[in-house]
Amino acid sequence: MYLSSIDRPTADDPSPPQHSGRRGLALVGGNVFALGTVSLVTDISAEMVTAILPAYLVLGLSFSPLAYGMIDGIYTGATAVLRLVGGYVADRIRTPKWVAGTGYAMSAVAKLGLLAAGRSAGAIGLVIAVDRAGKGLRTAPRDALITLSAPPHALGRAFGVHRAMDSVGAFLGPLAAMAVLAAAGQVLDAVLVTSFCIAALGVLILVLFVRDRHDDRPATTPVSPRDVAELLRAAPIRRLLLAACLLGFAVIGDGFVYLLLQRREDIALGWFPLLAVGTSLTYLLLAIPIGALADRIGRLPIVLAGYAALCAVYLLLFGPLHGWPLLAVALALYGFFYAATDGVLMALAGPVLPEHLRTTGIALIQTGQALAYLASSVLFGLAWQLWGPLTASRLAAAVAVLAVVATALLLINRSTTTSDTEVTA
Repeated sequence: MYLSSIDRPTADDPSPPQHSGRRGLALVGGNVFALGTVSLVTDISAEMVTAILPAYLVLGLSFSPLAYGMIDGIYTGATAVLRLVGGYVADRIRTPKWVAGTGYAMSAVAKLGLLAAGRSAGAIGLVIAVDRAGKGLRTAPRDALITLSAPPHALGRAFGVHRAMDSVGAFLGPLAAMAVLAAAGQVLDAVLVTSFCIAALGVLILVLFVRDRHDDRPATTPVSPRDVAELLRAAPIRRLLLAACLLGFAVIGDGFVYLLLQRREDIALGWFPLLAVGTSLTYLLLAIPIGALADRIGRLPIVLAGYAALCAVYLLLFGPLHGWPLLAVALALYGFFYAATDGVLMALAGPVLPEHLRTTGIALIQTGQALAYLASSVLFGLAWQLWGPLTASRLAAAVAVLAVVATALLLINRSTTTSDTEVTA
């Protein structure tokens, strides 16, 4: 069995030399570390606010599982179009840094918007939409900058370093929120103000330390919508897009996983944010070694292993384990899922996409995944409401298995020519 040319080394993607220690990390490049620092700081800000959101909506405001599923799906999926916009604009004006910076700034301002929203559900929804719009706008340009800042054979390591730094922020965010609440006498506004200040620091770091990257095309060669359509004429890109959609449909979202764990183990609301901390800690520890392993043995097997771990998490939600063993195993597997899929999937896509359409291509794949996730989240909420959480979780596990099998059939044992992996537009 062999991997398709999507995942095989090519003349432009040679096998990496053996690096170790500082020399291996230096291969990633300073720009990746700068982008990782921006993501670290921004994630502290974001997770201070969002770590308790599922419990607040479902347990505090008594939202039904279906209502939460719709909000959770929209929370991620409704920004899909803006991912495409961000990718296309970054490729057209050839400044991915500033497109990403606009997205980071929108999310920072949204933290202040939450102060003004009060208890209005409509206003809170609007502010969250602005925050997610900022995330949608910045994601593809940021990931494209990573692919343009590291050599092709080190992309798994580069994304691993970035995602590890990002997960440090996700780990620290809930802890920072708990510390601020303790110091401010449980005043939520103090968390929001602190979150805004931290997000603003992230924007400042991006402006001062992140360097723009683009290909060497003459500036007079603009990217047109016709060029974007050319992307889908390449079989490897079509297969990657379809695989991303299938895998996105297998994900029900963090909120549902944590709610089901809280429901089963009767975890107190004050400890609820620590579920996200457990996942982030595992992600932090595994992101870099898994990224390096993906560069060594192939990125596709790592992605498939990650989604197999996700299936195991769904089964554990109503399996034989209880108490701390359940929490430890489930959160460890969930963190492994993120470490094996989040950045590695983008590293898998990077070498396949033409450099001058790299950001747009990444945005296209992320958009397909986000739209599939929106549908999955709504349908899981509906299944929970109609048939209960046990049946819904088992259905989710079955969908995850089918998605892994279908992705393997799409991307393994494909005999493609070199021209399939190179797109000219």
